[in-house]
Amino acid sequence: MIRKNLMRIALIEDNSSLAKGISYRLEDVGHAVDVLTDGDEAARFLRSEAADLIIMDINLPGVDGLTILRDLRQRGDTRPVILLTAKAETQDRVIGLDAGADDYLIKPFEMAELEARVRALLRRRAQPHQARRQFGRLTYDQGTRQLYAGGVEIDLPRREMSAFECLLEAEGRLVSKSALLDHIYGVGTDVEETVIEVYISRLRSKLGDYGVQIKTRRGLGYHMTSEPS
Repeated sequence: MIRKNLMRIALIEDNSSLAKGISYRLEDVGHAVDVLTDGDEAARFLRSEAADLIIMDINLPGVDGLTILRDLRQRGDTRPVILLTAKAETQDRVIGLDAGADDYLIKPFEMAELEARVRALLRRRAQPHQARRQFGRLTYDQGTRQLYAGGVEIDLPRREMSAFECLLEAEGRLVSKSALLDHIYGVGTDVEETVIEVYISRLRSKLGDYGVQIKTRRGLGYHMTSEPS
């Protein structure tokens, strides 16, 4: 049987037994795994080597995981990152996600859960997309994650952009609050659904002048429509 959509994964974890367990599990389903145990080594690796997905501990010898992540995002590297940490406080998760993580796992975790997170990111990566998409009077560049109106960029913070992307991918279909949360913060993250209302309100305010409407179906979710360009 040929396995499709397999990835090269950079695993950055200084706990050798955990790193070995994760790499064996991912290699068993066909992924290629590069294991790095030091933050300085990992930072050099990520600047020069290819990887479809990065799984990274926060607490590392040398450069810490959050610093590596922020450096990735500051230089425009959009490769998906799953953070691993022993810190379970909500604020710690928010810091990691705001630094640019796509998902977050708290130690100890079940390997099956990690595999599920990897599959979710793989599905997102595998979805066919155009480099640029027209949505009414807006143009969205998926490669750079930038949104334009009449050639002028509309500056959306990372979380608002993720909410917009999720609604755009739905192509007018209804999207639940839980689906939006999973897309923005990662599957299973403990964040209140009320935060979605804040992002939707901000998007309505910023995009309403361009003919974009985000409609609420009470108790069900949201769908986004646009006026003809």
